[in-house]
Amino acid sequence: MTEGFIKNEQLNFIKKQIALIKDTTQKHVPPSVLKATIDMANAKVLDLFPNASSDQREMLDLSRLKTDEEFDQYIQHLSAVLLPFSSVTEQELKKMFPKNKKLKLPDLSMIDYRKLTYLSWNDLRSNKKFIVYELDGKLVGIECKFEPAGKKSFCSFCKCAGEVAYISTVTKAKKSKNPDYYKAIGNLICADNSECNKKITNTGYLTSFLKESLGI
Repeated sequence: MTEGFIKNEQLNFIKKQIALIKDTTQKHVPPSVLKATIDMANAKVLDLFPNASSDQREMLDLSRLKTDEEFDQYIQHLSAVLLPFSSVTEQELKKMFPKNKKLKLPDLSMIDYRKLTYLSWNDLRSNKKFIVYELDGKLVGIECKFEPAGKKSFCSFCKCAGEVAYISTVTKAKKSKNPDYYKAIGNLICADNSECNKKITNTGYLTSFLKESLGI
């Protein structure tokens, strides 16, 4: 069996390309237009994996798919080679947030790590959100203030529209000439973490937000 090599956000991206192909097919466009759409989608998918082996590239190739059933089978095959989010223990999470003595943790046994780009949970008693993500091979975490926005807008992480919440955190970066430097960083993100993980296709903003927050 092929080892896992696809991340959650990459599979989300692939699903988005397939949805575009299906939508184009339903519009009954000329064959040349449909072929161009498929070729472009296939190129974008392969570009996600520049170091893929020949077997992996063959598995990723969607250029020969035609029917909805074939596309669905394709997604099922790719789902079998997902790279799960790094498993983490309660003790490891507590070490990430040492100042929070009353840290409320999620039920880790209920989490499907294969469907995560980032791990996050809310503590509604303290209006806090906790975000854990792997940066440069190491799990890091940040604590944010959390406030439901009560409206729909675009999420800064997944770039999709939906119910959002406002989060803010204080950067750990310091300026040498100003030891009292204080900077809060705020964003609107999906109110539902699981929905965000289903839609995120690129981790660029998530990564930059975490690095700025951690002062890396």
